[in-house]
This record gives sequence, C-alpha cells and structure tokens, in this order.
Amino acid sequence: MQDQTLSFETDAVSALDDVKKDDNTDPKSGNIVAYVLEQFNTSETARHNDEMRWLESYRNYRGIYGPDVAFTDTEKSRVFIKVTKSKVQAAYGQICDVLFGSASFPLSVNPTVLPDGVVEDVSFDTAPQAEQASKELKAAFSKEDMKLKKGETIQQLQDRLGSLKNRLAPVADRLIEGPGTSPTAVTFSPAMVAAKKMEKKIKDQLEESGASKQLRMFAFEQVEFGTGILKGPLAINKEYPNWNADGEYEPLIKTVPTTAHVSIWNFYPDPDAANMEECEYVIERHKLSRSQMRKLKHRPFFRSNSIDIAIKKGENYNKKYWESIMEDDAVRDKAVRYEVLEYWGYVDTELLKTYGLDIPKELRDQDQLNVNIWVCNGQVLRLVMNPFKPAILPYFAAPYEINPYSFFGIGLAENMSDTQMLMNGFMRMAVDNAVLSGNLVFEVDETNLVPGQDMKVFPGKVFRRQGGAPGQAIFGTKFPNVANENLQLFDKARVLADESTGFPSFAHGQTGVSGVGRTASGISMLMSAANGSIRTVVKNIDDYLLMPLGKAFFSFNMQFDYDPEIKGDLDIKAEGTESLMANEIRSQRLMQFLQTSQNPALMPFIKADYILREIAKSLDLDPDKVTNSLSDAAIQAEIFKKFAPPTPPAGAAPQPGQGVPNVTDPTGAGNGNIGVGQAPQPGEPGFSGNTGGGMPQ
Repeated sequence: MQDQTLSFETDAVSALDDVKKDDNTDPKSGNIVAYVLEQFNTSETARHNDEMRWLESYRNYRGIYGPDVAFTDTEKSRVFIKVTKSKVQAAYGQICDVLFGSASFPLSVNPTVLPDGVVEDVSFDTAPQAEQASKELKAAFSKEDMKLKKGETIQQLQDRLGSLKNRLAPVADRLIEGPGTSPTAVTFSPAMVAAKKMEKKIKDQLEESGASKQLRMFAFEQVEFGTGILKGPLAINKEYPNWNADGEYEPLIKTVPTTAHVSIWNFYPDPDAANMEECEYVIERHKLSRSQMRKLKHRPFFRSNSIDIAIKKGENYNKKYWESIMEDDAVRDKAVRYEVLEYWGYVDTELLKTYGLDIPKELRDQDQLNVNIWVCNGQVLRLVMNPFKPAILPYFAAPYEINPYSFFGIGLAENMSDTQMLMNGFMRMAVDNAVLSGNLVFEVDETNLVPGQDMKVFPGKVFRRQGGAPGQAIFGTKFPNVANENLQLFDKARVLADESTGFPSFAHGQTGVSGVGRTASGISMLMSAANGSIRTVVKNIDDYLLMPLGKAFFSFNMQFDYDPEIKGDLDIKAEGTESLMANEIRSQRLMQFLQTSQNPALMPFIKADYILREIAKSLDLDPDKVTNSLSDAAIQAEIFKKFAPPTPPAGAAPQPGQGVPNVTDPTGAGNGNIGVGQAPQPGEPGFSGNTGGGMPQ
C-alpha cells in the first residue's frame, strides 16, 4: 500500500516538474497548471484508503479473490459464491423503481407557504349581480379589507398575477385576492400555475438530456461503492433532425441543459470536506481521444491554440493502479488517450490576474474567485469565471449510507464483505470435504501383490497376488462427510449478510419462506419491513441529489432561459420517498379519504382537485390529462348545464319518460315514469306482479 501511495505521489510531482521545465508551455499558464495538479495530487493521496474499499467491493461483486486471500496446497476448490452481486442488483433495481417506476420524475415544484412576488389565489364572482357588488365593495372598504398587501393598489395586484395576467385582463376590475367564497365564484391560483409550468419545463429538460440513463449509472455506483456522482446542469448544443421542403437535411440546433454521470473513480473532491456544500473545489479526470479533444474547440471559451499544442505533444494518459486491476490485470500501462483535468472551485484572485483573466469590476476586490479550469499537457484549455448565479459546484454526491465525517459513503457490498468471506470459506470447505468423502482412499500391502503392477483403480480391475501370501492386500477407507455442517454455517453467514445489509434474501427472489411469509398479507408485511433500509437510501437521494438538482435546474432556467410566465416564489420538493409506498395502498387510502369527505358538512374543507390528482398519480396516470383545474372545472360545469334536462317545479309529478333521480340512478333516466310514492301498473316498465291472478305454472 505504501509503495502504491508513493508511486502516484511521485507521478504527480514529476508532472509538476514537467510543467515547469517544458519550453512549449505558455508562461502565463504555468502557475495555473501547477496549482491544479497540486490540488489533484492532494485529493488523490487523501482518497487512497477509499480506493482500497472500492476495489474490495468490486472484487466481491465480480467474484474475484483479492491478493489478501491465500490458499493452502490442500485446498482444491476456488469457488466464489456471488451473493454480493445478487444483493447489489436487487438494491439497484429497487432504487431504479423509485426513480423511474412512476409515470413522471420524482420531483415536484410548488409555491412556498407564503409566496412572494406572485399572488397565491385570486377570484371573481360569475353571478350577474356580482360585478356591481364588487364595485360597491371596493368603494366601501379599505385596501386592507380587500386583502391587498399594505400600500398595494389594484394595479399592483394585477402585476402579481404572473402568467395569468393576460388571461384575467377582461375581469381585472372584478378580481379579489384570495379564494372565492360564494358558489358562483371562480378561483385562480397564479402561484400554482407558475410552479407547475416550471415543473413541466424541468421534467422535459431532464427527459431531453437523457437523465434516466445517467441516473441508472449513478444508482449502480451508489449501491456498489457507496457514493453516486451526478454532474449538471450544463448547457450543450443538441441537434434535432429536420428536413426542409426540398428534402435537404437541416438540423435544428438548440441549447439545452444536460446532466452526466461521473464515475466515482474519476472524481477528486476537497479532502477536508464531508459533503458537497463544504467543498472548496472538485476535480474531474477525463480520458479523451484525439477526436474528443478537437471537439472541445467548438465549445464556448475553449482555447483552440492551447488544444492544438496539447494534441501535438501526444497522448499522455497513464493508467492508475486501480485501472489495471479493474481491467483484470491488463498488461498495458498506458492508453492512447489524453488525460484532461477539469477543476471547479476557488482560486486566489492574484493568481488569476497573473494569467490575465478578465475579472468583472465588482469582483476585483475579492480575495478568491470561483472559476472553471481545464488543463492538459501543461496547457490551460479553458479558464472562465463560474457562470452559475448563485455560484455552485455543478456536482451532486449522494451516499448509499452516510459515513460520518467522511465525504464518501458506505456501499452495500462493503457492508457484507466479512459475511461474503465467511460464505466463501464455508462453501470451499464443504466442496473439498464432499470431494474427499465421496471417494475411497486405498491402502495397499504390496508384499501380497506381484511387483510391477499398475495401481490405478477402475471397475473390473484385477490385481495379481503373490502365491501363498495370507491376508487382504487392498483396503478402502471412507472419510466422514461433514459437508452438511459446513452448509449450515454457510446458511448462518447468509443470514448475517441479510442482517448486515438490511436487505433480506426473500426480497430478491429466495424461495421457501416459511412462517408469516406463507400468505400474501404476510409476505406483504415482510416486504414492507424490508423497505426500511432502502427508505433511508432513497431519503439520501432526495436530500443529496434530487432536491439540489431541482434547485440547480430552477436557477439555470431563471438565469439562462428566463420566462416571465414561470416566475414565482417556488419550492422544490423531492418525492423519492413517497414513491416507496405501493400505489395500491396509496390509492386505497385516497379513496377512503374521499369517501369520508362525502359528508356535506366536511366537503367545504376538502381540496377535491388535489385528491383527484393524487388518485390519478397512484394509478400511473398523467393528472394533467385526466383532471381539470378548478377554473376548467367551472367551465366544464357550465357546459354540462346547457345539456342537462330542465328541473321540474317543486311538488310536480314526473312526466312520462322522465324518471326521478335516486341513489342508484342520479340522472333519473333509467326508471321511466315511476314517480315518488307511485307503484308501477301492469304493462309499465318495472312491473313484476302476476297478471293472471294465480300461481305461476
């Protein structure tokens, strides 16, 4: 271990010396490159012990024995029982079900409790006399009584309508802040409309950027190594296929935000930070081909001259020791690739001034600045100010299990490393004993046999004896079979693996579950209990990935793709934990609550539109397609009124062909001309009596 540590420390120091000695290096970039390499060396040295943990987890997943396992000469079996792989795949599958199992991405945008800059609810009354009443109210009451903010006018209220300002312009003089209280009032929620527009935009951007694929790779490394890394949002130019009227290919180029998975092996954070919020800097190590290097010229703020010099110097990618191990001990130490380091973080302002970076006037007095630097072969390929406002490091690291006081978390494979070793040991012992006990060991008295005979034993074998020699010449010895005892210890180690990971074997397909698991309700209870550990993991994904990622996309849209219709005081909410609840259970609870709210005394307190949307979600339906908003529902109700039959006067008997509404037939169309208190006569629909006066034959 010390030799490996010294080796990559020596490589980093020699790289620094090359930067200082190389005559082709831009003299202005020498200090910048040296600074980045120094920070990279510090991070690489600090995470060496973590790399040892990751390599052990990788070997257990692959079923490969490490150099710390030594076999004796008598051990014949080299079997490796890959229980680690089964559990990693099962946990990975559950996380993917949470992230992608529902119809939409587990991320929602809602107004804050007290939205600022946009009104929460406005309403107006649709009754004919309401317009005159509204004018009288405005003339009779003060602004405070009209629920306006202190010192606010009606015009200022209209300015806070956001995306609904133009739609509500015809009734602007009738608007009152707050939900409507009369049966004929219509309520609009500008804050909610802005929030849902932003939510749709973020989800569309995530889908356009292929975030689902990147998140699956993120989830696998999170389970396997203990930490998953995602990068974004960063702007890229995406090509959309398009053909003009002449049949010529004219693609549409659109700048969209994108996300990317970053392998934990290529991620070097600030060694003194416990999470991304505490990081002063992070460095990502890239392995680029010659064509990929040239493509960097087409990206903003990359220096074409520096890229050409770096390419001209030749490929400089040297494999790390862990790369050779993960490539099954590959012989080649180098790759025909370029090693590019991408730095995000703070750099002293004086160092940046020596390079000639154009620093804005308002930031020239700062001691340090947040920048993005790309270096390769002693060249600065890119050096710009951090473009995000507020300045953030565009990386998100979510642990599988939090490792206190350490940046990198603990993975499922690490949690069961000891039990995996025990299972392998007991299984090897069982196999070796089964081989030994399944064959006879022969003892031969050669004095009773003719010399020079072949001692191989097979069916029909004949041994020649010495003439007149008494006694038995060949003896067979059978060793006891203790494989069952070893297999019992193997099963015990497997149970301990379930305990150490919090992931029981029946959760990933083990059969023969006895006891409470024999019934459907029993196995449902067991599965619900098994979700306890994975629920903690999903909560980590919510807190460390989904929520900050949603906020980053929100800030990106407000900064680079501003739309006045989605401006508002919005709150990002991650819904990964809610996805763990089975849809069947969630829909049952929602339906039960909806039935409880049928009481007329409780109906004014129920948000029926929200309940309907949640029921649609639990049934994997798009709520925007199957439900109406309150305003659309009011319009729909008015349309239905035009087609509804006229209501008869109170006390009037139903006319022929007109039924009476009841519980089983709300429209009254199915009960003909049956009136209240009237029995059907012979020949009328619904009559079931006997017209013959006798018993039916």
